[in-house]
Amino acid sequence: MALARRVSRKACATLLLSIRRHSTFGIAFDIDGVLVRANKPLCGSSQALARLYQEPSSKSTYVALSSSLIDFFSLCCALQPRFVSLLYFSQTVGGGYTEEKKSLELSELLKIKLSSDQVFLSHTSFKELASCYRDKRTLAVGKGEPAQVLRHYGFMNVVAMDDYVCEFESIDPLEQYKPWSRAGSATLAGRESQDVQAVFIVSDPVDWGRDIQVVSDVLNGGGNPLKVGGKAPPLYFAADDLIYQSAFPVVRYGMGAFRIALESVYTRLTGMPMVYTSFGKPKPATYKLVRKELEKLAGSVDPLQTIYMVGDNPATDIRGAKEAGKPWFSILVRTGCFRGINNDEEFPADEVVDNIVEAVDFILKREGLD
Repeated sequence: MALARRVSRKACATLLLSIRRHSTFGIAFDIDGVLVRANKPLCGSSQALARLYQEPSSKSTYVALSSSLIDFFSLCCALQPRFVSLLYFSQTVGGGYTEEKKSLELSELLKIKLSSDQVFLSHTSFKELASCYRDKRTLAVGKGEPAQVLRHYGFMNVVAMDDYVCEFESIDPLEQYKPWSRAGSATLAGRESQDVQAVFIVSDPVDWGRDIQVVSDVLNGGGNPLKVGGKAPPLYFAADDLIYQSAFPVVRYGMGAFRIALESVYTRLTGMPMVYTSFGKPKPATYKLVRKELEKLAGSVDPLQTIYMVGDNPATDIRGAKEAGKPWFSILVRTGCFRGINNDEEFPADEVVDNIVEAVDFILKREGLD
């Protein structure tokens, strides 16, 4: 112990870096229905995650060292978890804000320090498209701050739906019946409006009626809602999950439901199929990006041997992990969409547990770190 007290901070940092470089597994946690519900942490989630930021008692050499430098150890541990790369993976429910803002929110809720690099939102995949639409006018749809999200990714010519409707008088015929609509919303009407060259559904839309109407107009008008005909601009959805678990005991409709409603109206109106691209779980591209981010967090030149996907929705979380193949290992919890006694029949997980506490316990035991 005396030796441990004499170890320099540089030596401690080197030790922690060495541990990080020998990480062999990572964990991707779905947020809603696994860690939190309706912006409240689920029972035991904070304590379970804290175990991943602590050193297992079996690693006695490191415990002795870190205990003598507890303040510095806590700082290092707050920056990155030890032994494992962690990434918190949210679908539509947690979207609409930047990863920085979401990481601060989760840090407060879960009582652990998270960096923005540890948060992967459904719309994080849109970063890959920023170079294609940097200066092109794009329409951002959804709750929260969808336009700010796209600007953060590098889109320079973005307009939010709330602002876009102000450019066209009477585009929303029901606006007068909506007490939440901004007063004098048609003040920009009459000005020349740029054609929209891409539509991004960043997060769950709030006003489905208005947004279905306006997005249909934009698609049918070739980027201009005042026209009819023309090539529809590209349409992107951050996620395609049909349902999610909220504070209400029965599952609620997600972005996938909005996409189905929009597609039905558009197809009935035009007689043409709606062309779109969706991201998020269970898309293989999303799991590829998540793996890339986890291995970046691991700081290792070697690929992770196992990546655990802990989720509550068999149709998205588990299906995506199973289709992605190795090194993914799926764990299904019963605190969200899934409440079954046995495994899901259509998309069975590799392991089924009751909650996040049991999930973390299973992972640590399987990795020999308990």
